[in-house]
Amino acid sequence: MTTDGVGSGRQVKFADWRLETVEGDGRFAGYASVFGAVDLGRDAIERGAFARSIERRGPGGVRMLYQHDPAEPIGAWTAIREDGRGLYVEGQLASGVERAREVHALMKAGALDGLSIGFETVRARTDAKTGVRRILEADLWEISVVTFPMLPEARVSRVKHASLPHTKRDLERRLMHDAGLTRSEARTLMAKGFDGLSGMQDAAVADTEGLVARIRAAARMMNGTTRT
Repeated sequence: MTTDGVGSGRQVKFADWRLETVEGDGRFAGYASVFGAVDLGRDAIERGAFARSIERRGPGGVRMLYQHDPAEPIGAWTAIREDGRGLYVEGQLASGVERAREVHALMKAGALDGLSIGFETVRARTDAKTGVRRILEADLWEISVVTFPMLPEARVSRVKHASLPHTKRDLERRLMHDAGLTRSEARTLMAKGFDGLSGMQDAAVADTEGLVARIRAAARMMNGTTRT
């Protein structure tokens, strides 16, 4: 048995957030809500609850705050969408904001790993037997980085400094963009390794020091230590 109702007033909800990645330049991604998961407040967000709100507001209409403080915006959401698992988000911390730099450092250290959504309930249904309120539609207006998630298992799963390329084309582009290699140098490096690139240097490259510097940059990039 369930009871139907319309919610009123804004509220915040600590979500089952799993931070998937934290990049060296302050980009990060994860899930701000997992559909169907019952939190400690006996609420569960249902799939599709944010669809209308996302369509109307877009990522730019949802604020990124620190600890729900409207006086402390720390960046911007670049992507917000629902998928089969939950509410997937991608964000960019503002490097020029001191608090955002602190948040970034704490994220990388694993000391800050919670997310909380601020929304207004539009439609909800409460199960009389279990007491679980299922939120069917919600107007999402902010997502905050917070200290404590509502669910104990909501923790950072992985932190890295740079995203590694997934395909040969991606690697070629990264070698050219991040390491400064020419297309020919990048393809030689990919096909033959550093020995092949050194052969090019011996045979035809006049700017030896420049090429060596680019090789070193490529090595750092492939080791995942560059800042993108």
